[in-house]
Amino acid sequence: MRRAWFATTYLVTGGATAIAAAVSIGALAGALGLSLVLVGVALVLPAVRLLRSLALLEQQRAARLLIALAIIEPWPAGESPAGPLRAAAAASGAAPTPRSAAWLTVHAIAGVPLMAGVLLLWVFALGGVIVPLTWWVAPDEAPLTFVVPITSWGDALLVPPLLALAALTLLRSAVPAFGVAYARAARTALAPSSRSRLERRVTELTATRSGALDAHAAELRRIERDLHDGTQARLVAIAIHLGVAQGQRAADPALADQLVDRARANVEAALTELRAVVRGIYPPILADRGLPGAVHALAADCPVPLTVRVTPLQRLPAALESAAYFVVAEALTNIARHSRATGGDLRVEHRAGQLVVKVTDDGVGGARTSAGTGLTGIRRRVAALDGRVELSSPIGGPTVLRVELPCAS
Repeated sequence: MRRAWFATTYLVTGGATAIAAAVSIGALAGALGLSLVLVGVALVLPAVRLLRSLALLEQQRAARLLIALAIIEPWPAGESPAGPLRAAAAASGAAPTPRSAAWLTVHAIAGVPLMAGVLLLWVFALGGVIVPLTWWVAPDEAPLTFVVPITSWGDALLVPPLLALAALTLLRSAVPAFGVAYARAARTALAPSSRSRLERRVTELTATRSGALDAHAAELRRIERDLHDGTQARLVAIAIHLGVAQGQRAADPALADQLVDRARANVEAALTELRAVVRGIYPPILADRGLPGAVHALAADCPVPLTVRVTPLQRLPAALESAAYFVVAEALTNIARHSRATGGDLRVEHRAGQLVVKVTDDGVGGARTSAGTGLTGIRRRVAALDGRVELSSPIGGPTVLRVELPCAS
């Protein structure tokens, strides 16, 4: 009866939205009629917004029923089933499409009768149990009626149970099937148009392009700062030490030797800093050992014990490997600095054309993208490759970071 209950809930609540749709359509028709004499012009926009809100609500209700019955895949955590339609509507700012307006009209006509029919089936199903137990309480001059008058034990034990059996049969088979068909029709009619989807995609690409450019500019500023404040300063110090050593070579050979030693130490430090800068641009370990080897190296350097599982991977595009590497590096840095975790799990696998990175820790939780923990940078880097980031970090933990990167990037 689980399917029957979900379908019943969907169809019964649809009665309320059907009434709202009828009122909204009537209001829009009235506003359009009054706009001919300029009286209803101000009422058109609110009526259109109300219709669009109802379309979003119906899309969400239909998706939730289909998800509950395992007909379509669940949406990711934190994302609404009506999210794509809402985003498309917000991007276009347009009125409901003719398909959605037509569906709301159909729903306004059919929603209330469907609700009444489903409720009537439940009345028959429950009445078939209650009536045989209560018919004898009714006075003789006013016998209990359940479709037909119930005047004897024969009537009470035959008619209500048969009606209840028929109602239960319909509730178990016909109602779920009809509810699913109705929900599918709603999703089809209320789905965003090709133009809306294209506009939404353009908006997404514009945002991710802007984020990628900002991240690139920030990376260039970091590299310039590291080179200017670190390596360049050391090279200047080396030049000064060597110059002074050359001048003191004849007068004070011991001092000259000390300055040369300092210069040599600064050369080694400058080389170390240059290697760090190079690793920040594109880690050489990716080119040498590939993503699996680089991930294992990062996990080995993490102070928190980790269980690492990396499925065998073929070489991926350099941008994809680099993004995955920095996602893992940033996630492990957050675990070491902020999580107070005692253990964690790191998985990297290739699944259905997606490179999936999942990092879990048993720390205190509470991670947020706005908390300055590098998660904003992860989102920007992943969004630039058309990927997706999911974060679950309730207070008290655990924290689960899941990143999906399309391998076609």
